[in-house]
Amino acid sequence: MSAVVRSVTLSLASVVALGVVVAVGPTPVANATPCNAAEANVDPPAAPPDMPAPQPVVQPPTGRRPSHTNDLAPLPKLGPLISSFLKPATPGPAYAAPIRPQAGVVPPGPNPPSPGTAQSPNAGQLSPNAAAVPPAPHPAPQPDPAPPASIAGAPTSLVAWVTGPNGPNKTLQRFGISGTDLGIVWDNGDPVNRQVLMAFGDTFGYCKVHGEQWRYNTLFRSSDHDLSNGIHVADGVPNDKYSGSPVWTTGLSKQVINTIHRATHETGIIPTAALAIGGTQYMSYMSIRQWGRDGEWTTNYSAIARSLDNGQNWGVFPGTIRTASADAMPGAGFTPGNENFQMGAFMPGKDGYLYQFGTPAGRSGAAFLSRVMPNQLPDLTKYQYWNGDNGGHWVAANPAAATQLWSGPVGEMSAQYNDYLKQYLVLYTNGGNNDVVARTAPSPQGPWSPEQPLVSAFSMPGGIYAPMIHPWSSGRDLYFNLSLWSAYDVMLMHTVLP
Repeated sequence: MSAVVRSVTLSLASVVALGVVVAVGPTPVANATPCNAAEANVDPPAAPPDMPAPQPVVQPPTGRRPSHTNDLAPLPKLGPLISSFLKPATPGPAYAAPIRPQAGVVPPGPNPPSPGTAQSPNAGQLSPNAAAVPPAPHPAPQPDPAPPASIAGAPTSLVAWVTGPNGPNKTLQRFGISGTDLGIVWDNGDPVNRQVLMAFGDTFGYCKVHGEQWRYNTLFRSSDHDLSNGIHVADGVPNDKYSGSPVWTTGLSKQVINTIHRATHETGIIPTAALAIGGTQYMSYMSIRQWGRDGEWTTNYSAIARSLDNGQNWGVFPGTIRTASADAMPGAGFTPGNENFQMGAFMPGKDGYLYQFGTPAGRSGAAFLSRVMPNQLPDLTKYQYWNGDNGGHWVAANPAAATQLWSGPVGEMSAQYNDYLKQYLVLYTNGGNNDVVARTAPSPQGPWSPEQPLVSAFSMPGGIYAPMIHPWSSGRDLYFNLSLWSAYDVMLMHTVLP
């Protein structure tokens, strides 16, 4: 792949509407965009006149860049990385990643707009909390297995680009995406059409359009079972809930989570975690209040959105809003401890609980832990919080009682129970050096291993962040999406576990 150097400037903030963007005010300079790439600076295809307009946006992103990185780094080449931790990594054997089907139920009936009908961007955006459900029986305790061998320095390779004009998915030409990040990936739990869904953060399109076709977030779907050669995404088809992406029109992915107009100052709506329960999709996201210095930002709140139609349309549970401070949202109130659950990761436990890790906004905070029964996910009063004092115990309905699982800095993270390791596994970037590190534990509350490095920032300069585990990883193969700031795109990584 040729070395491409990306620009570090942005234009005015904007709104994408009918293929034309209307400026709404000045924006601060950001650190990286895809807009020096020749492919992003051609005229976009014409949009049909009846394409529904997306939500107004305030400004393109800034402040997500990891510290001490080189914005002018060339794009990395495919293949094994040279680790700065131990010794040069050697490529492991080529493994496929077959699906391990999980039990599921038929999802609720979808509610997409009728073909040819323009859907209001706010339609269904605020929906009431789910009806009360009877509590499930208390899960039986599970025995703790012995800790596994260290996975530090396991051979890791760049498999393929998931997004960007240079990747195999040609996301600019096919989805109007020249640059984006995160790629939070989860199994949709649909027994009829098993797919993984991928949620992305701030998204840019054709840069010659005034405002660069920026969207708060976008979403892909993939049925690709063989991850050894990348994640392949089919075309997006309007009103098709199984197509490669929810789109406003052919060739332009739509913004899937919109503002709920509750915060006074809002500059972004960024997915942080997602999962499916019985074929219904749930996504946790954060409302950005202000971007700060490298790796620093503040939030208004975090919340959970739900989709009944495989990610096509989303509504927000008002009762899941966790304000980050007393002044974040007028009239919303503030519960101490919720500032530690602005970001995080979902992780189904072997004991029947759904665990949700939490971190404060930005990349400098510690990690915290909560749990809830899956059928009570939208009800914050049912959550329990891990307090590690005096041998450790769970505290109901009090986020302020949560103590640190481990200290920061903890960047964007993902988590799973790994069947090969027989351990719980988390991945994140560790802020100081901004390396991709893993931790393992026999139970969600620990004891957690020290950081085990997998990818060094030295071996992949340009700012790596947000390692998002692919749920169809199996056996020794650990696949995860990873964002690179200098390219502002997402790539698929492969680690061969020892």
